[in-house]
Amino acid sequence: MRTSRALLLTFVLLLTPTLFAQYLRYETEYPAIGYSTNSPTDTIAKLQEAINNDEIKLEFEAKTGYLSSLLQALKIDSHSQLLVFSKSSFQTGLISSKTPRALYFNDDTYVGWVQRGPNIEISSVDKRLGPVFYTLRQEERDYPILERKNSLCLRCHDTYSLTGGGVPRYLMGSGLTNKNGQTVFHAGWHLTSDQTPLKKRWGGWYVTGTHGKQRHLGNLIVAKTDSTKQLDLETGANIIDLNTLIDTTPYISQHSDIVALLIMEHQIHVQNVLTRVNYDTVNLIHNQQKRKNEREASEIGTEKIVELTEPLVRALLLSNEAPLVDPISGFSNFAVNFVNLGPKDKQGRSLRELDLTTRLFQYPCSYLIYSESFKSLPNITKRQVYSRLWEILSGEDQSKPFDHLSNKDRAAILKILMDTDTNFTAAKPTRKIAPNAST
Repeated sequence: MRTSRALLLTFVLLLTPTLFAQYLRYETEYPAIGYSTNSPTDTIAKLQEAINNDEIKLEFEAKTGYLSSLLQALKIDSHSQLLVFSKSSFQTGLISSKTPRALYFNDDTYVGWVQRGPNIEISSVDKRLGPVFYTLRQEERDYPILERKNSLCLRCHDTYSLTGGGVPRYLMGSGLTNKNGQTVFHAGWHLTSDQTPLKKRWGGWYVTGTHGKQRHLGNLIVAKTDSTKQLDLETGANIIDLNTLIDTTPYISQHSDIVALLIMEHQIHVQNVLTRVNYDTVNLIHNQQKRKNEREASEIGTEKIVELTEPLVRALLLSNEAPLVDPISGFSNFAVNFVNLGPKDKQGRSLRELDLTTRLFQYPCSYLIYSESFKSLPNITKRQVYSRLWEILSGEDQSKPFDHLSNKDRAAILKILMDTDTNFTAAKPTRKIAPNAST
């Protein structure tokens, strides 16, 4: 069986001897994690166990193989479908602007499907290991095997290791792409997140939905002779469905939903920061325990925890989020289904509620604060994050990274977290909080 090299990439990196040497470091720099040696307990590992125990049976269909049954088993909304035509998969020969790869996702799992592809590509977030990668062979059998993949996937998904300290991560990017799915201008490819302006997003992706005067690079087929200064961004703007661009018959949906794209970019960013914080703080605690007899070890560790967790605090509160200048609307049922999943406070409010006029969320705090990845962080790490959230949401910290939060925002987020997260409530400081966030 072939090995998946990338799940959420729009650019494929080549393995070099130098990079390979870094993978040896990857195994030694985080001994307390044990990415390759420890068995995952993620959603896919649990699904395989259920299959083996005859608790779940994946049904094979002639058109899409195991895809529909797999999505159902993983509770992944089919309306989350995103279509990417850049050659960002090991099944590159089957991907083009006419035959894009389909991606489906929920809060912790991603599924990639290619027309006539021999494998389904899957990745799930393990609460301790971070992203774990799998393939499922598109061959009908009584007990399908979700096969874990490591080294070749980490050629791309562990690019931090170029400078040491590599951790597994997801990658979502944008680049000008031709009809064959190849990136035309190498220098024009870049990673994207919720901080990236819309005008630089989604090159190599199909996009359905309305976005007003805002423009993006989605739905754009670029020739090598095209000038980057004269790209036609109008033809692919505000497209309701893809039937005018490609044959959508092989796919579950006619859409590559703009709201789903926004959500996935935010989600990947936060998940990557969570993985980094988990690896670094677990490693710090591990090393600290080894030198537990050294004087001031705990103080040094505490100071470092504060430093390591601040990027997570900012990611959770969507600091530096790229603003929207016009309303955005998708035309699948993704947005409605996404919102309905959230736990609600006593006033019926949820962190999953969408704004889509000036920003992504109505209450700018990531729903991934409820994720198993966050819950499984070391206690000292969670305490520091909760402490910072209390400082910010109470109004005590009015510093620039959080000045996008109005007093009303802070009060609403604080109340939602107090009503929906018992761990957050338990971390409430003994000092009195500011009046503006008390309701």
